[in-house]
Amino acid sequence: MEMTVQLTIDCSDPQRMVAFWARALGYVPEPAPDGHTTWRAYWEAMGVPAEELPAGAGDIPESIVDPAGHGPRVWFQQVPEPKTAKNRWHFDLKVGGGRDVPLDVRARRVSDAVDQLVEAGATVLRIKDEPDMGLYAAAMRDPEGNEFDVV
Repeated sequence: MEMTVQLTIDCSDPQRMVAFWARALGYVPEPAPDGHTTWRAYWEAMGVPAEELPAGAGDIPESIVDPAGHGPRVWFQQVPEPKTAKNRWHFDLKVGGGRDVPLDVRARRVSDAVDQLVEAGATVLRIKDEPDMGLYAAAMRDPEGNEFDVV
């Protein structure tokens, strides 16, 4: 049996999360299928009742996809309640190149990625600079407070 994987992330502002995570992951907003101009138009054509489509739902993309087709689809599901606790999962954005790359090069790559992610709306929680362990990484939060690491 063939299986695909979708990661669903609850959030309050799908548009903001699509913009941030598309940039962070190198993904693109997922276009509406079958030539529809929006996801809302697609869902309406599929017969989804209007009362199940809140105002604004599907007017802008709420999901992102890997343009190379390798990574999972990520859907940002709008929910009314805010994030209240630490994540039970998180992304590790591996930009350093691994332990075969000299630590100073990895640190520069991580720092460059951190700067770009901060510009996109993330915040830095802490920098993990442990040269004795061969580690340079950053713990960060996305625009809605979800934790992730850059290594």
